[in-house]
Amino acid sequence: MTSANGLGDLMRDPDEAAARMNAWAQGLAEKAERYRAAQARTEEIRLTSANTDGSVRVTVRADGSVTDLDLSGRARTMPLDELSAQILATMRRAQAGIAAQVAEVMQEEVGDEDPQTRSLLVDNLRSRFPDPDADTDDEQAAAEPAEERPQARTDDDEENNPW
Repeated sequence: MTSANGLGDLMRDPDEAAARMNAWAQGLAEKAERYRAAQARTEEIRLTSANTDGSVRVTVRADGSVTDLDLSGRARTMPLDELSAQILATMRRAQAGIAAQVAEVMQEEVGDEDPQTRSLLVDNLRSRFPDPDADTDDEQAAAEPAEERPQARTDDDEENNPW
């Protein structure tokens, strides 16, 4: 025995079955179009960040890649290690906004239709591009000195080898 919405009813009325299948296919096509629109808008996202004195300015895409790097004249006077650190920190601040921008696009284009997919996507972006200004235990651990790299072997080491 089948329910009122079961396969038995569809088998009795092929026109109803065809109409339901067409509606289902149309719904999938509309959903695919919304996702295509979200993808197109996401590909247009550009986020720019500048350091505090404006000497470094970085623009990134939604995938995190750098599209533009502007250095002012003041950047020429910075020690190279400081300049490198400023570039990376500025890039990370720009990237930290990616998840929020993509979430906004997904909400506007897809809405509440597929919350699990949207959540997975946005959570993935947040983990890939965390807020560098947020205080976390990971940052404190990263600030601790790293282990030193092993020194290159010397000829004297050969004499102390037990093999």
